[in-house]
Amino acid sequence: MPRRARLTLPNVPLHIIQRGNNRQACFFADEDARFYLDWLREHAGKTGCRIHAYVLMTNHVHLLLSASTPEGAGALMKALGQRYVQYINRTYRRSGTLWEGRFRSCLTQEESYLLSCQRYIELNPVRAGMVDHPAEFRWSSYRANAQGELDSVIEPHPLYLALGATPAIRQAAYRELFRHELDPGAVDAIRQATNGNYALGDERFGAEIAAMLGRRVVRGKAGRPVREGPVESMPD
Repeated sequence: MPRRARLTLPNVPLHIIQRGNNRQACFFADEDARFYLDWLREHAGKTGCRIHAYVLMTNHVHLLLSASTPEGAGALMKALGQRYVQYINRTYRRSGTLWEGRFRSCLTQEESYLLSCQRYIELNPVRAGMVDHPAEFRWSSYRANAQGELDSVIEPHPLYLALGATPAIRQAAYRELFRHELDPGAVDAIRQATNGNYALGDERFGAEIAAMLGRRVVRGKAGRPVREGPVESMPD
């Protein structure tokens, strides 16, 4: 069966997950993460992608980005992935693939889900039990978005910039979002949409994306389709 074409649209935020092959590690030392972020910034600039949030976990990566062209995200991940694999294989005297096939992704509705998706990404180390607070994890965008730490990878999304008139106000408002746990329903929605290559948003957003792309962009309903025709009355 052919693979479903990836959902991509210019300037619509895209949540990306790329995992290590067989869930194996893809970062082995701090230097690996530094090289990855340097090359992420470089290739994002070359492919017209703006990175809004990221986290580098031991065996996978989360990115939230906006691309200026439909091909931008794919071009970024291909160039970045190949360069990083070459570095890892050369450094650790290994061979073969590092990544688990294609990266997974979902188009993300700005109004309803963008900031939730940023929180989902930056809270990954907390959910994994690696730290108690996202500020304690070095390899994520939390310190840039919430504390103003200089990070040349990050280009804030307009919705983040709308949190306040000054950097200090925006950062305080962003930190306030982390005072409460992310709603479990939102977590499930993000996971299902990303793993299934669906649109992440409300019904209106799904309908708009489907109309633009000319294809179904939400998860189908389980069970057989309802047969049209006369309905017979049944006892209660």
